[in-house]
Amino acid sequence: MFTGIVEEMGTVRALDGHEGGTRFSIAATTVLGGTQLGDSITVDGVCLTVTDLVADGFTVGLSPETLQRSNLGERTVGDRVNLERSLAAGARMGGHYVQGHVDGVARVVETRPEGDSLRMWFSAPTALLPYIVEKGYISIDGASLTITERQRECFGVALVAYTRQMIVLPTKPVGATVNIEVDVIAKYVESLLEGRFERGR
Repeated sequence: MFTGIVEEMGTVRALDGHEGGTRFSIAATTVLGGTQLGDSITVDGVCLTVTDLVADGFTVGLSPETLQRSNLGERTVGDRVNLERSLAAGARMGGHYVQGHVDGVARVVETRPEGDSLRMWFSAPTALLPYIVEKGYISIDGASLTITERQRECFGVALVAYTRQMIVLPTKPVGATVNIEVDVIAKYVESLLEGRFERGR
């Protein structure tokens, strides 16, 4: 489990494609603290298992499923990525419950400065739109953000100055893809209601 509070921006150091998946090496510092082999770290919102550790970075494996569900297959050496370690017991919950299980890929459709903030709009897969509601939570590339509006197939967020310095998202141009994970609570509610309606038939 994660919170969507990005701890640092790492840098893609190497990509090693092989039959059945891809090895992904990332330069980092902060997220290495206390991390051991087998631990989970989200990379741009995708929960991945640490398979190798060195003094200034770590390696994870990307399965075909991960490459199909996320945009990590688009990354190249030198790209920046958002990183977060899994939530420790007793730690403060600064964002919202993020599983690191990406629901789909959205696309940046507009960006606009607004004072010291940046407004951004995204197009989302139709199947995910029912879970995207104004003032609700969403994870975008692993960052916990509040939805400011939703209109038909698009939704918007506002990035305050501090957030803009801490995550990769503000550097993404119109047309770029992002990983999104909707609020899992909404999906559980839907599943429970579907079961109740089916039993009532």
